[in-house]
Amino acid sequence: MPLDFSIAPLSSALRSALQHKIDQKTKPLGALGQLEALALQIGLIQNSLTPSLDKPCLIVFAGDHGIAEAGVSAYPQAVTAQMVANFLAGGAAISVFARQHGMELRVVDAGVNADLDSHPSLVGAKIARGTRNFLIEPAMTDRQCLQALQTGAEMVSRQHKLGCNCIGFGEMGIGNTSSAALLMHALTALPLEQCVGRGTGLNDDQLRNKAAVLQQALNRHPNTIEPLAVLATFGGFEIAMMTGAYLKAAELGMVIPVDGFIASSALLVANRLHPPVLDYCVFSHVSREQGHQALLKHFNARALINLDLRLGEGSGIALAYPLLQSAVLMLNEMASFDEAGVDH
Repeated sequence: MPLDFSIAPLSSALRSALQHKIDQKTKPLGALGQLEALALQIGLIQNSLTPSLDKPCLIVFAGDHGIAEAGVSAYPQAVTAQMVANFLAGGAAISVFARQHGMELRVVDAGVNADLDSHPSLVGAKIARGTRNFLIEPAMTDRQCLQALQTGAEMVSRQHKLGCNCIGFGEMGIGNTSSAALLMHALTALPLEQCVGRGTGLNDDQLRNKAAVLQQALNRHPNTIEPLAVLATFGGFEIAMMTGAYLKAAELGMVIPVDGFIASSALLVANRLHPPVLDYCVFSHVSREQGHQALLKHFNARALINLDLRLGEGSGIALAYPLLQSAVLMLNEMASFDEAGVDH
């Protein structure tokens, strides 16, 4: 499957100048801690001493999973379509938080197993009515996987053309923590038990069933290790679209705040395809899902907040977004020692 993305590592040309500007602010050296590192990263991404966050956008990709038939979730598959309606009606957590912080919210039907009513904020891009059950066969064909990757990229290009330079991705799909766990296991070689979590709130018996089902799936598809093969075999349409979205956003030099476990599993695939994608990513939070904590360690990443979230939807991105704003405002509006006439 050809993938035409060209992602450049961040230029270090402005690193010294940016660090000097941060160090000359009216504060003890390093006193703003992680916020200073964030300001430096955003400046490097935009190759600017005066970066800005323009028309921030959250795209939530929704899709159903054939593996839900195996009882790996505490909720029925119908909840995916119901939650999409909730997003569009403005009643979901991400709807509230995006509205609070002035972030545009777009919802993409990547493969919901239902016919959705049209809505100005809904993009119809259904690959199929859910993936196939990977206990029996690969979740998607190679062609479907490529279509999903390209669609995710197109969604990002559309927002970029409207002036957006900061974009994050959320997801909705009953069963998608199972896909995320298998992507993580296959691409990191971490033990499966470190990758599988309670998802929507499984009890102990349900968790054991989920782990057993996923082990059966691995046995059904042995030696699946190449990133796109892993994605097509175990992924979801929404996860594949997110993967393409990450790659395009990095190619376009956008600031990419990253959500939790499922979002990070999509990023894992993108990272294996094009390692420099991580340079453009800001990890918004540490999920309560154990696999996410291990993934952050794998990425050598430090998240901005830890609120024990395990919701998905892009909720962690919206909650952490004010910290990105603060980092940029610190760089652009906080006085230097010389400007304030403060001795140092």
